[in-house]
Amino acid sequence: MASSHSQCLGNPPNLSLTSGIGSVQELGGLKAYVTGPQDSKLAILLISDVFDSTLVSQATYSLVFSVVEIADNSLHMNRKLADKVAANGFLVAVPDFFYGDPLDLGIPNVDWQSWLKVHGTDKGCEDAKPVISALRSKGVTSIGAAGFCWGGVVVVKLARSDDIQAGVVLHPGPITEDDINEVKVPIAILGAEIDNSSPPENVKHFGEILSAKSGVDSFVKIYPGVSHGWTVRYSDDDASAVKSAEEAHEDMLNWFTKYVK
Repeated sequence: MASSHSQCLGNPPNLSLTSGIGSVQELGGLKAYVTGPQDSKLAILLISDVFDSTLVSQATYSLVFSVVEIADNSLHMNRKLADKVAANGFLVAVPDFFYGDPLDLGIPNVDWQSWLKVHGTDKGCEDAKPVISALRSKGVTSIGAAGFCWGGVVVVKLARSDDIQAGVVLHPGPITEDDINEVKVPIAILGAEIDNSSPPENVKHFGEILSAKSGVDSFVKIYPGVSHGWTVRYSDDDASAVKSAEEAHEDMLNWFTKYVK
């Protein structure tokens, strides 16, 4: 397995069908975990990494990648974060962009490259548009999108149009300069100091490109001492990890409060 993807595939989350205070609904042709005030005019789309385990059935993942168990079998991190964002007055949707087929490291010799060909980020971007339309049909007037790794690439692609009003990328996947050059809405990129998938120097370079763009506000931050995936795949027993994740969550919420209104 390529070293640039080793962190992406490390520490996959525990799965739970029952966690969270929201509900699973159909939205734009996709199943989605939806939480928050249903009459809110402000919505946030959360786009997960390749594991996208907000909806799928229980699975056992391989320990080959030094998986660290998430403590307490509590709320799954994606749903937990969705509920946290919703508590700030947003209607939050976490769609299943993989149609019940997330990357499963429990499969021996899983062919993740073939999986990515089926579940590419361009397709994710196109699949997000009916979800956005469905949110607008509910009366939503302003939409933000946050993405993690694979989902972060989708967010940058969505940010090339007026489909969303603001974007936040957390531990980016393989974003290209061309994508960054085409960004049209306010965007924040939150990166890890230890990240083979998107090294800090790449994230800083994206920040330089964005800073040179007129009319597009941006925010770029490198979090010290953390690795790829730190905002959603961490142990509740690790106080330092929790603090770093919560700092990123707060920065994300501040960005959405500023631009999704």
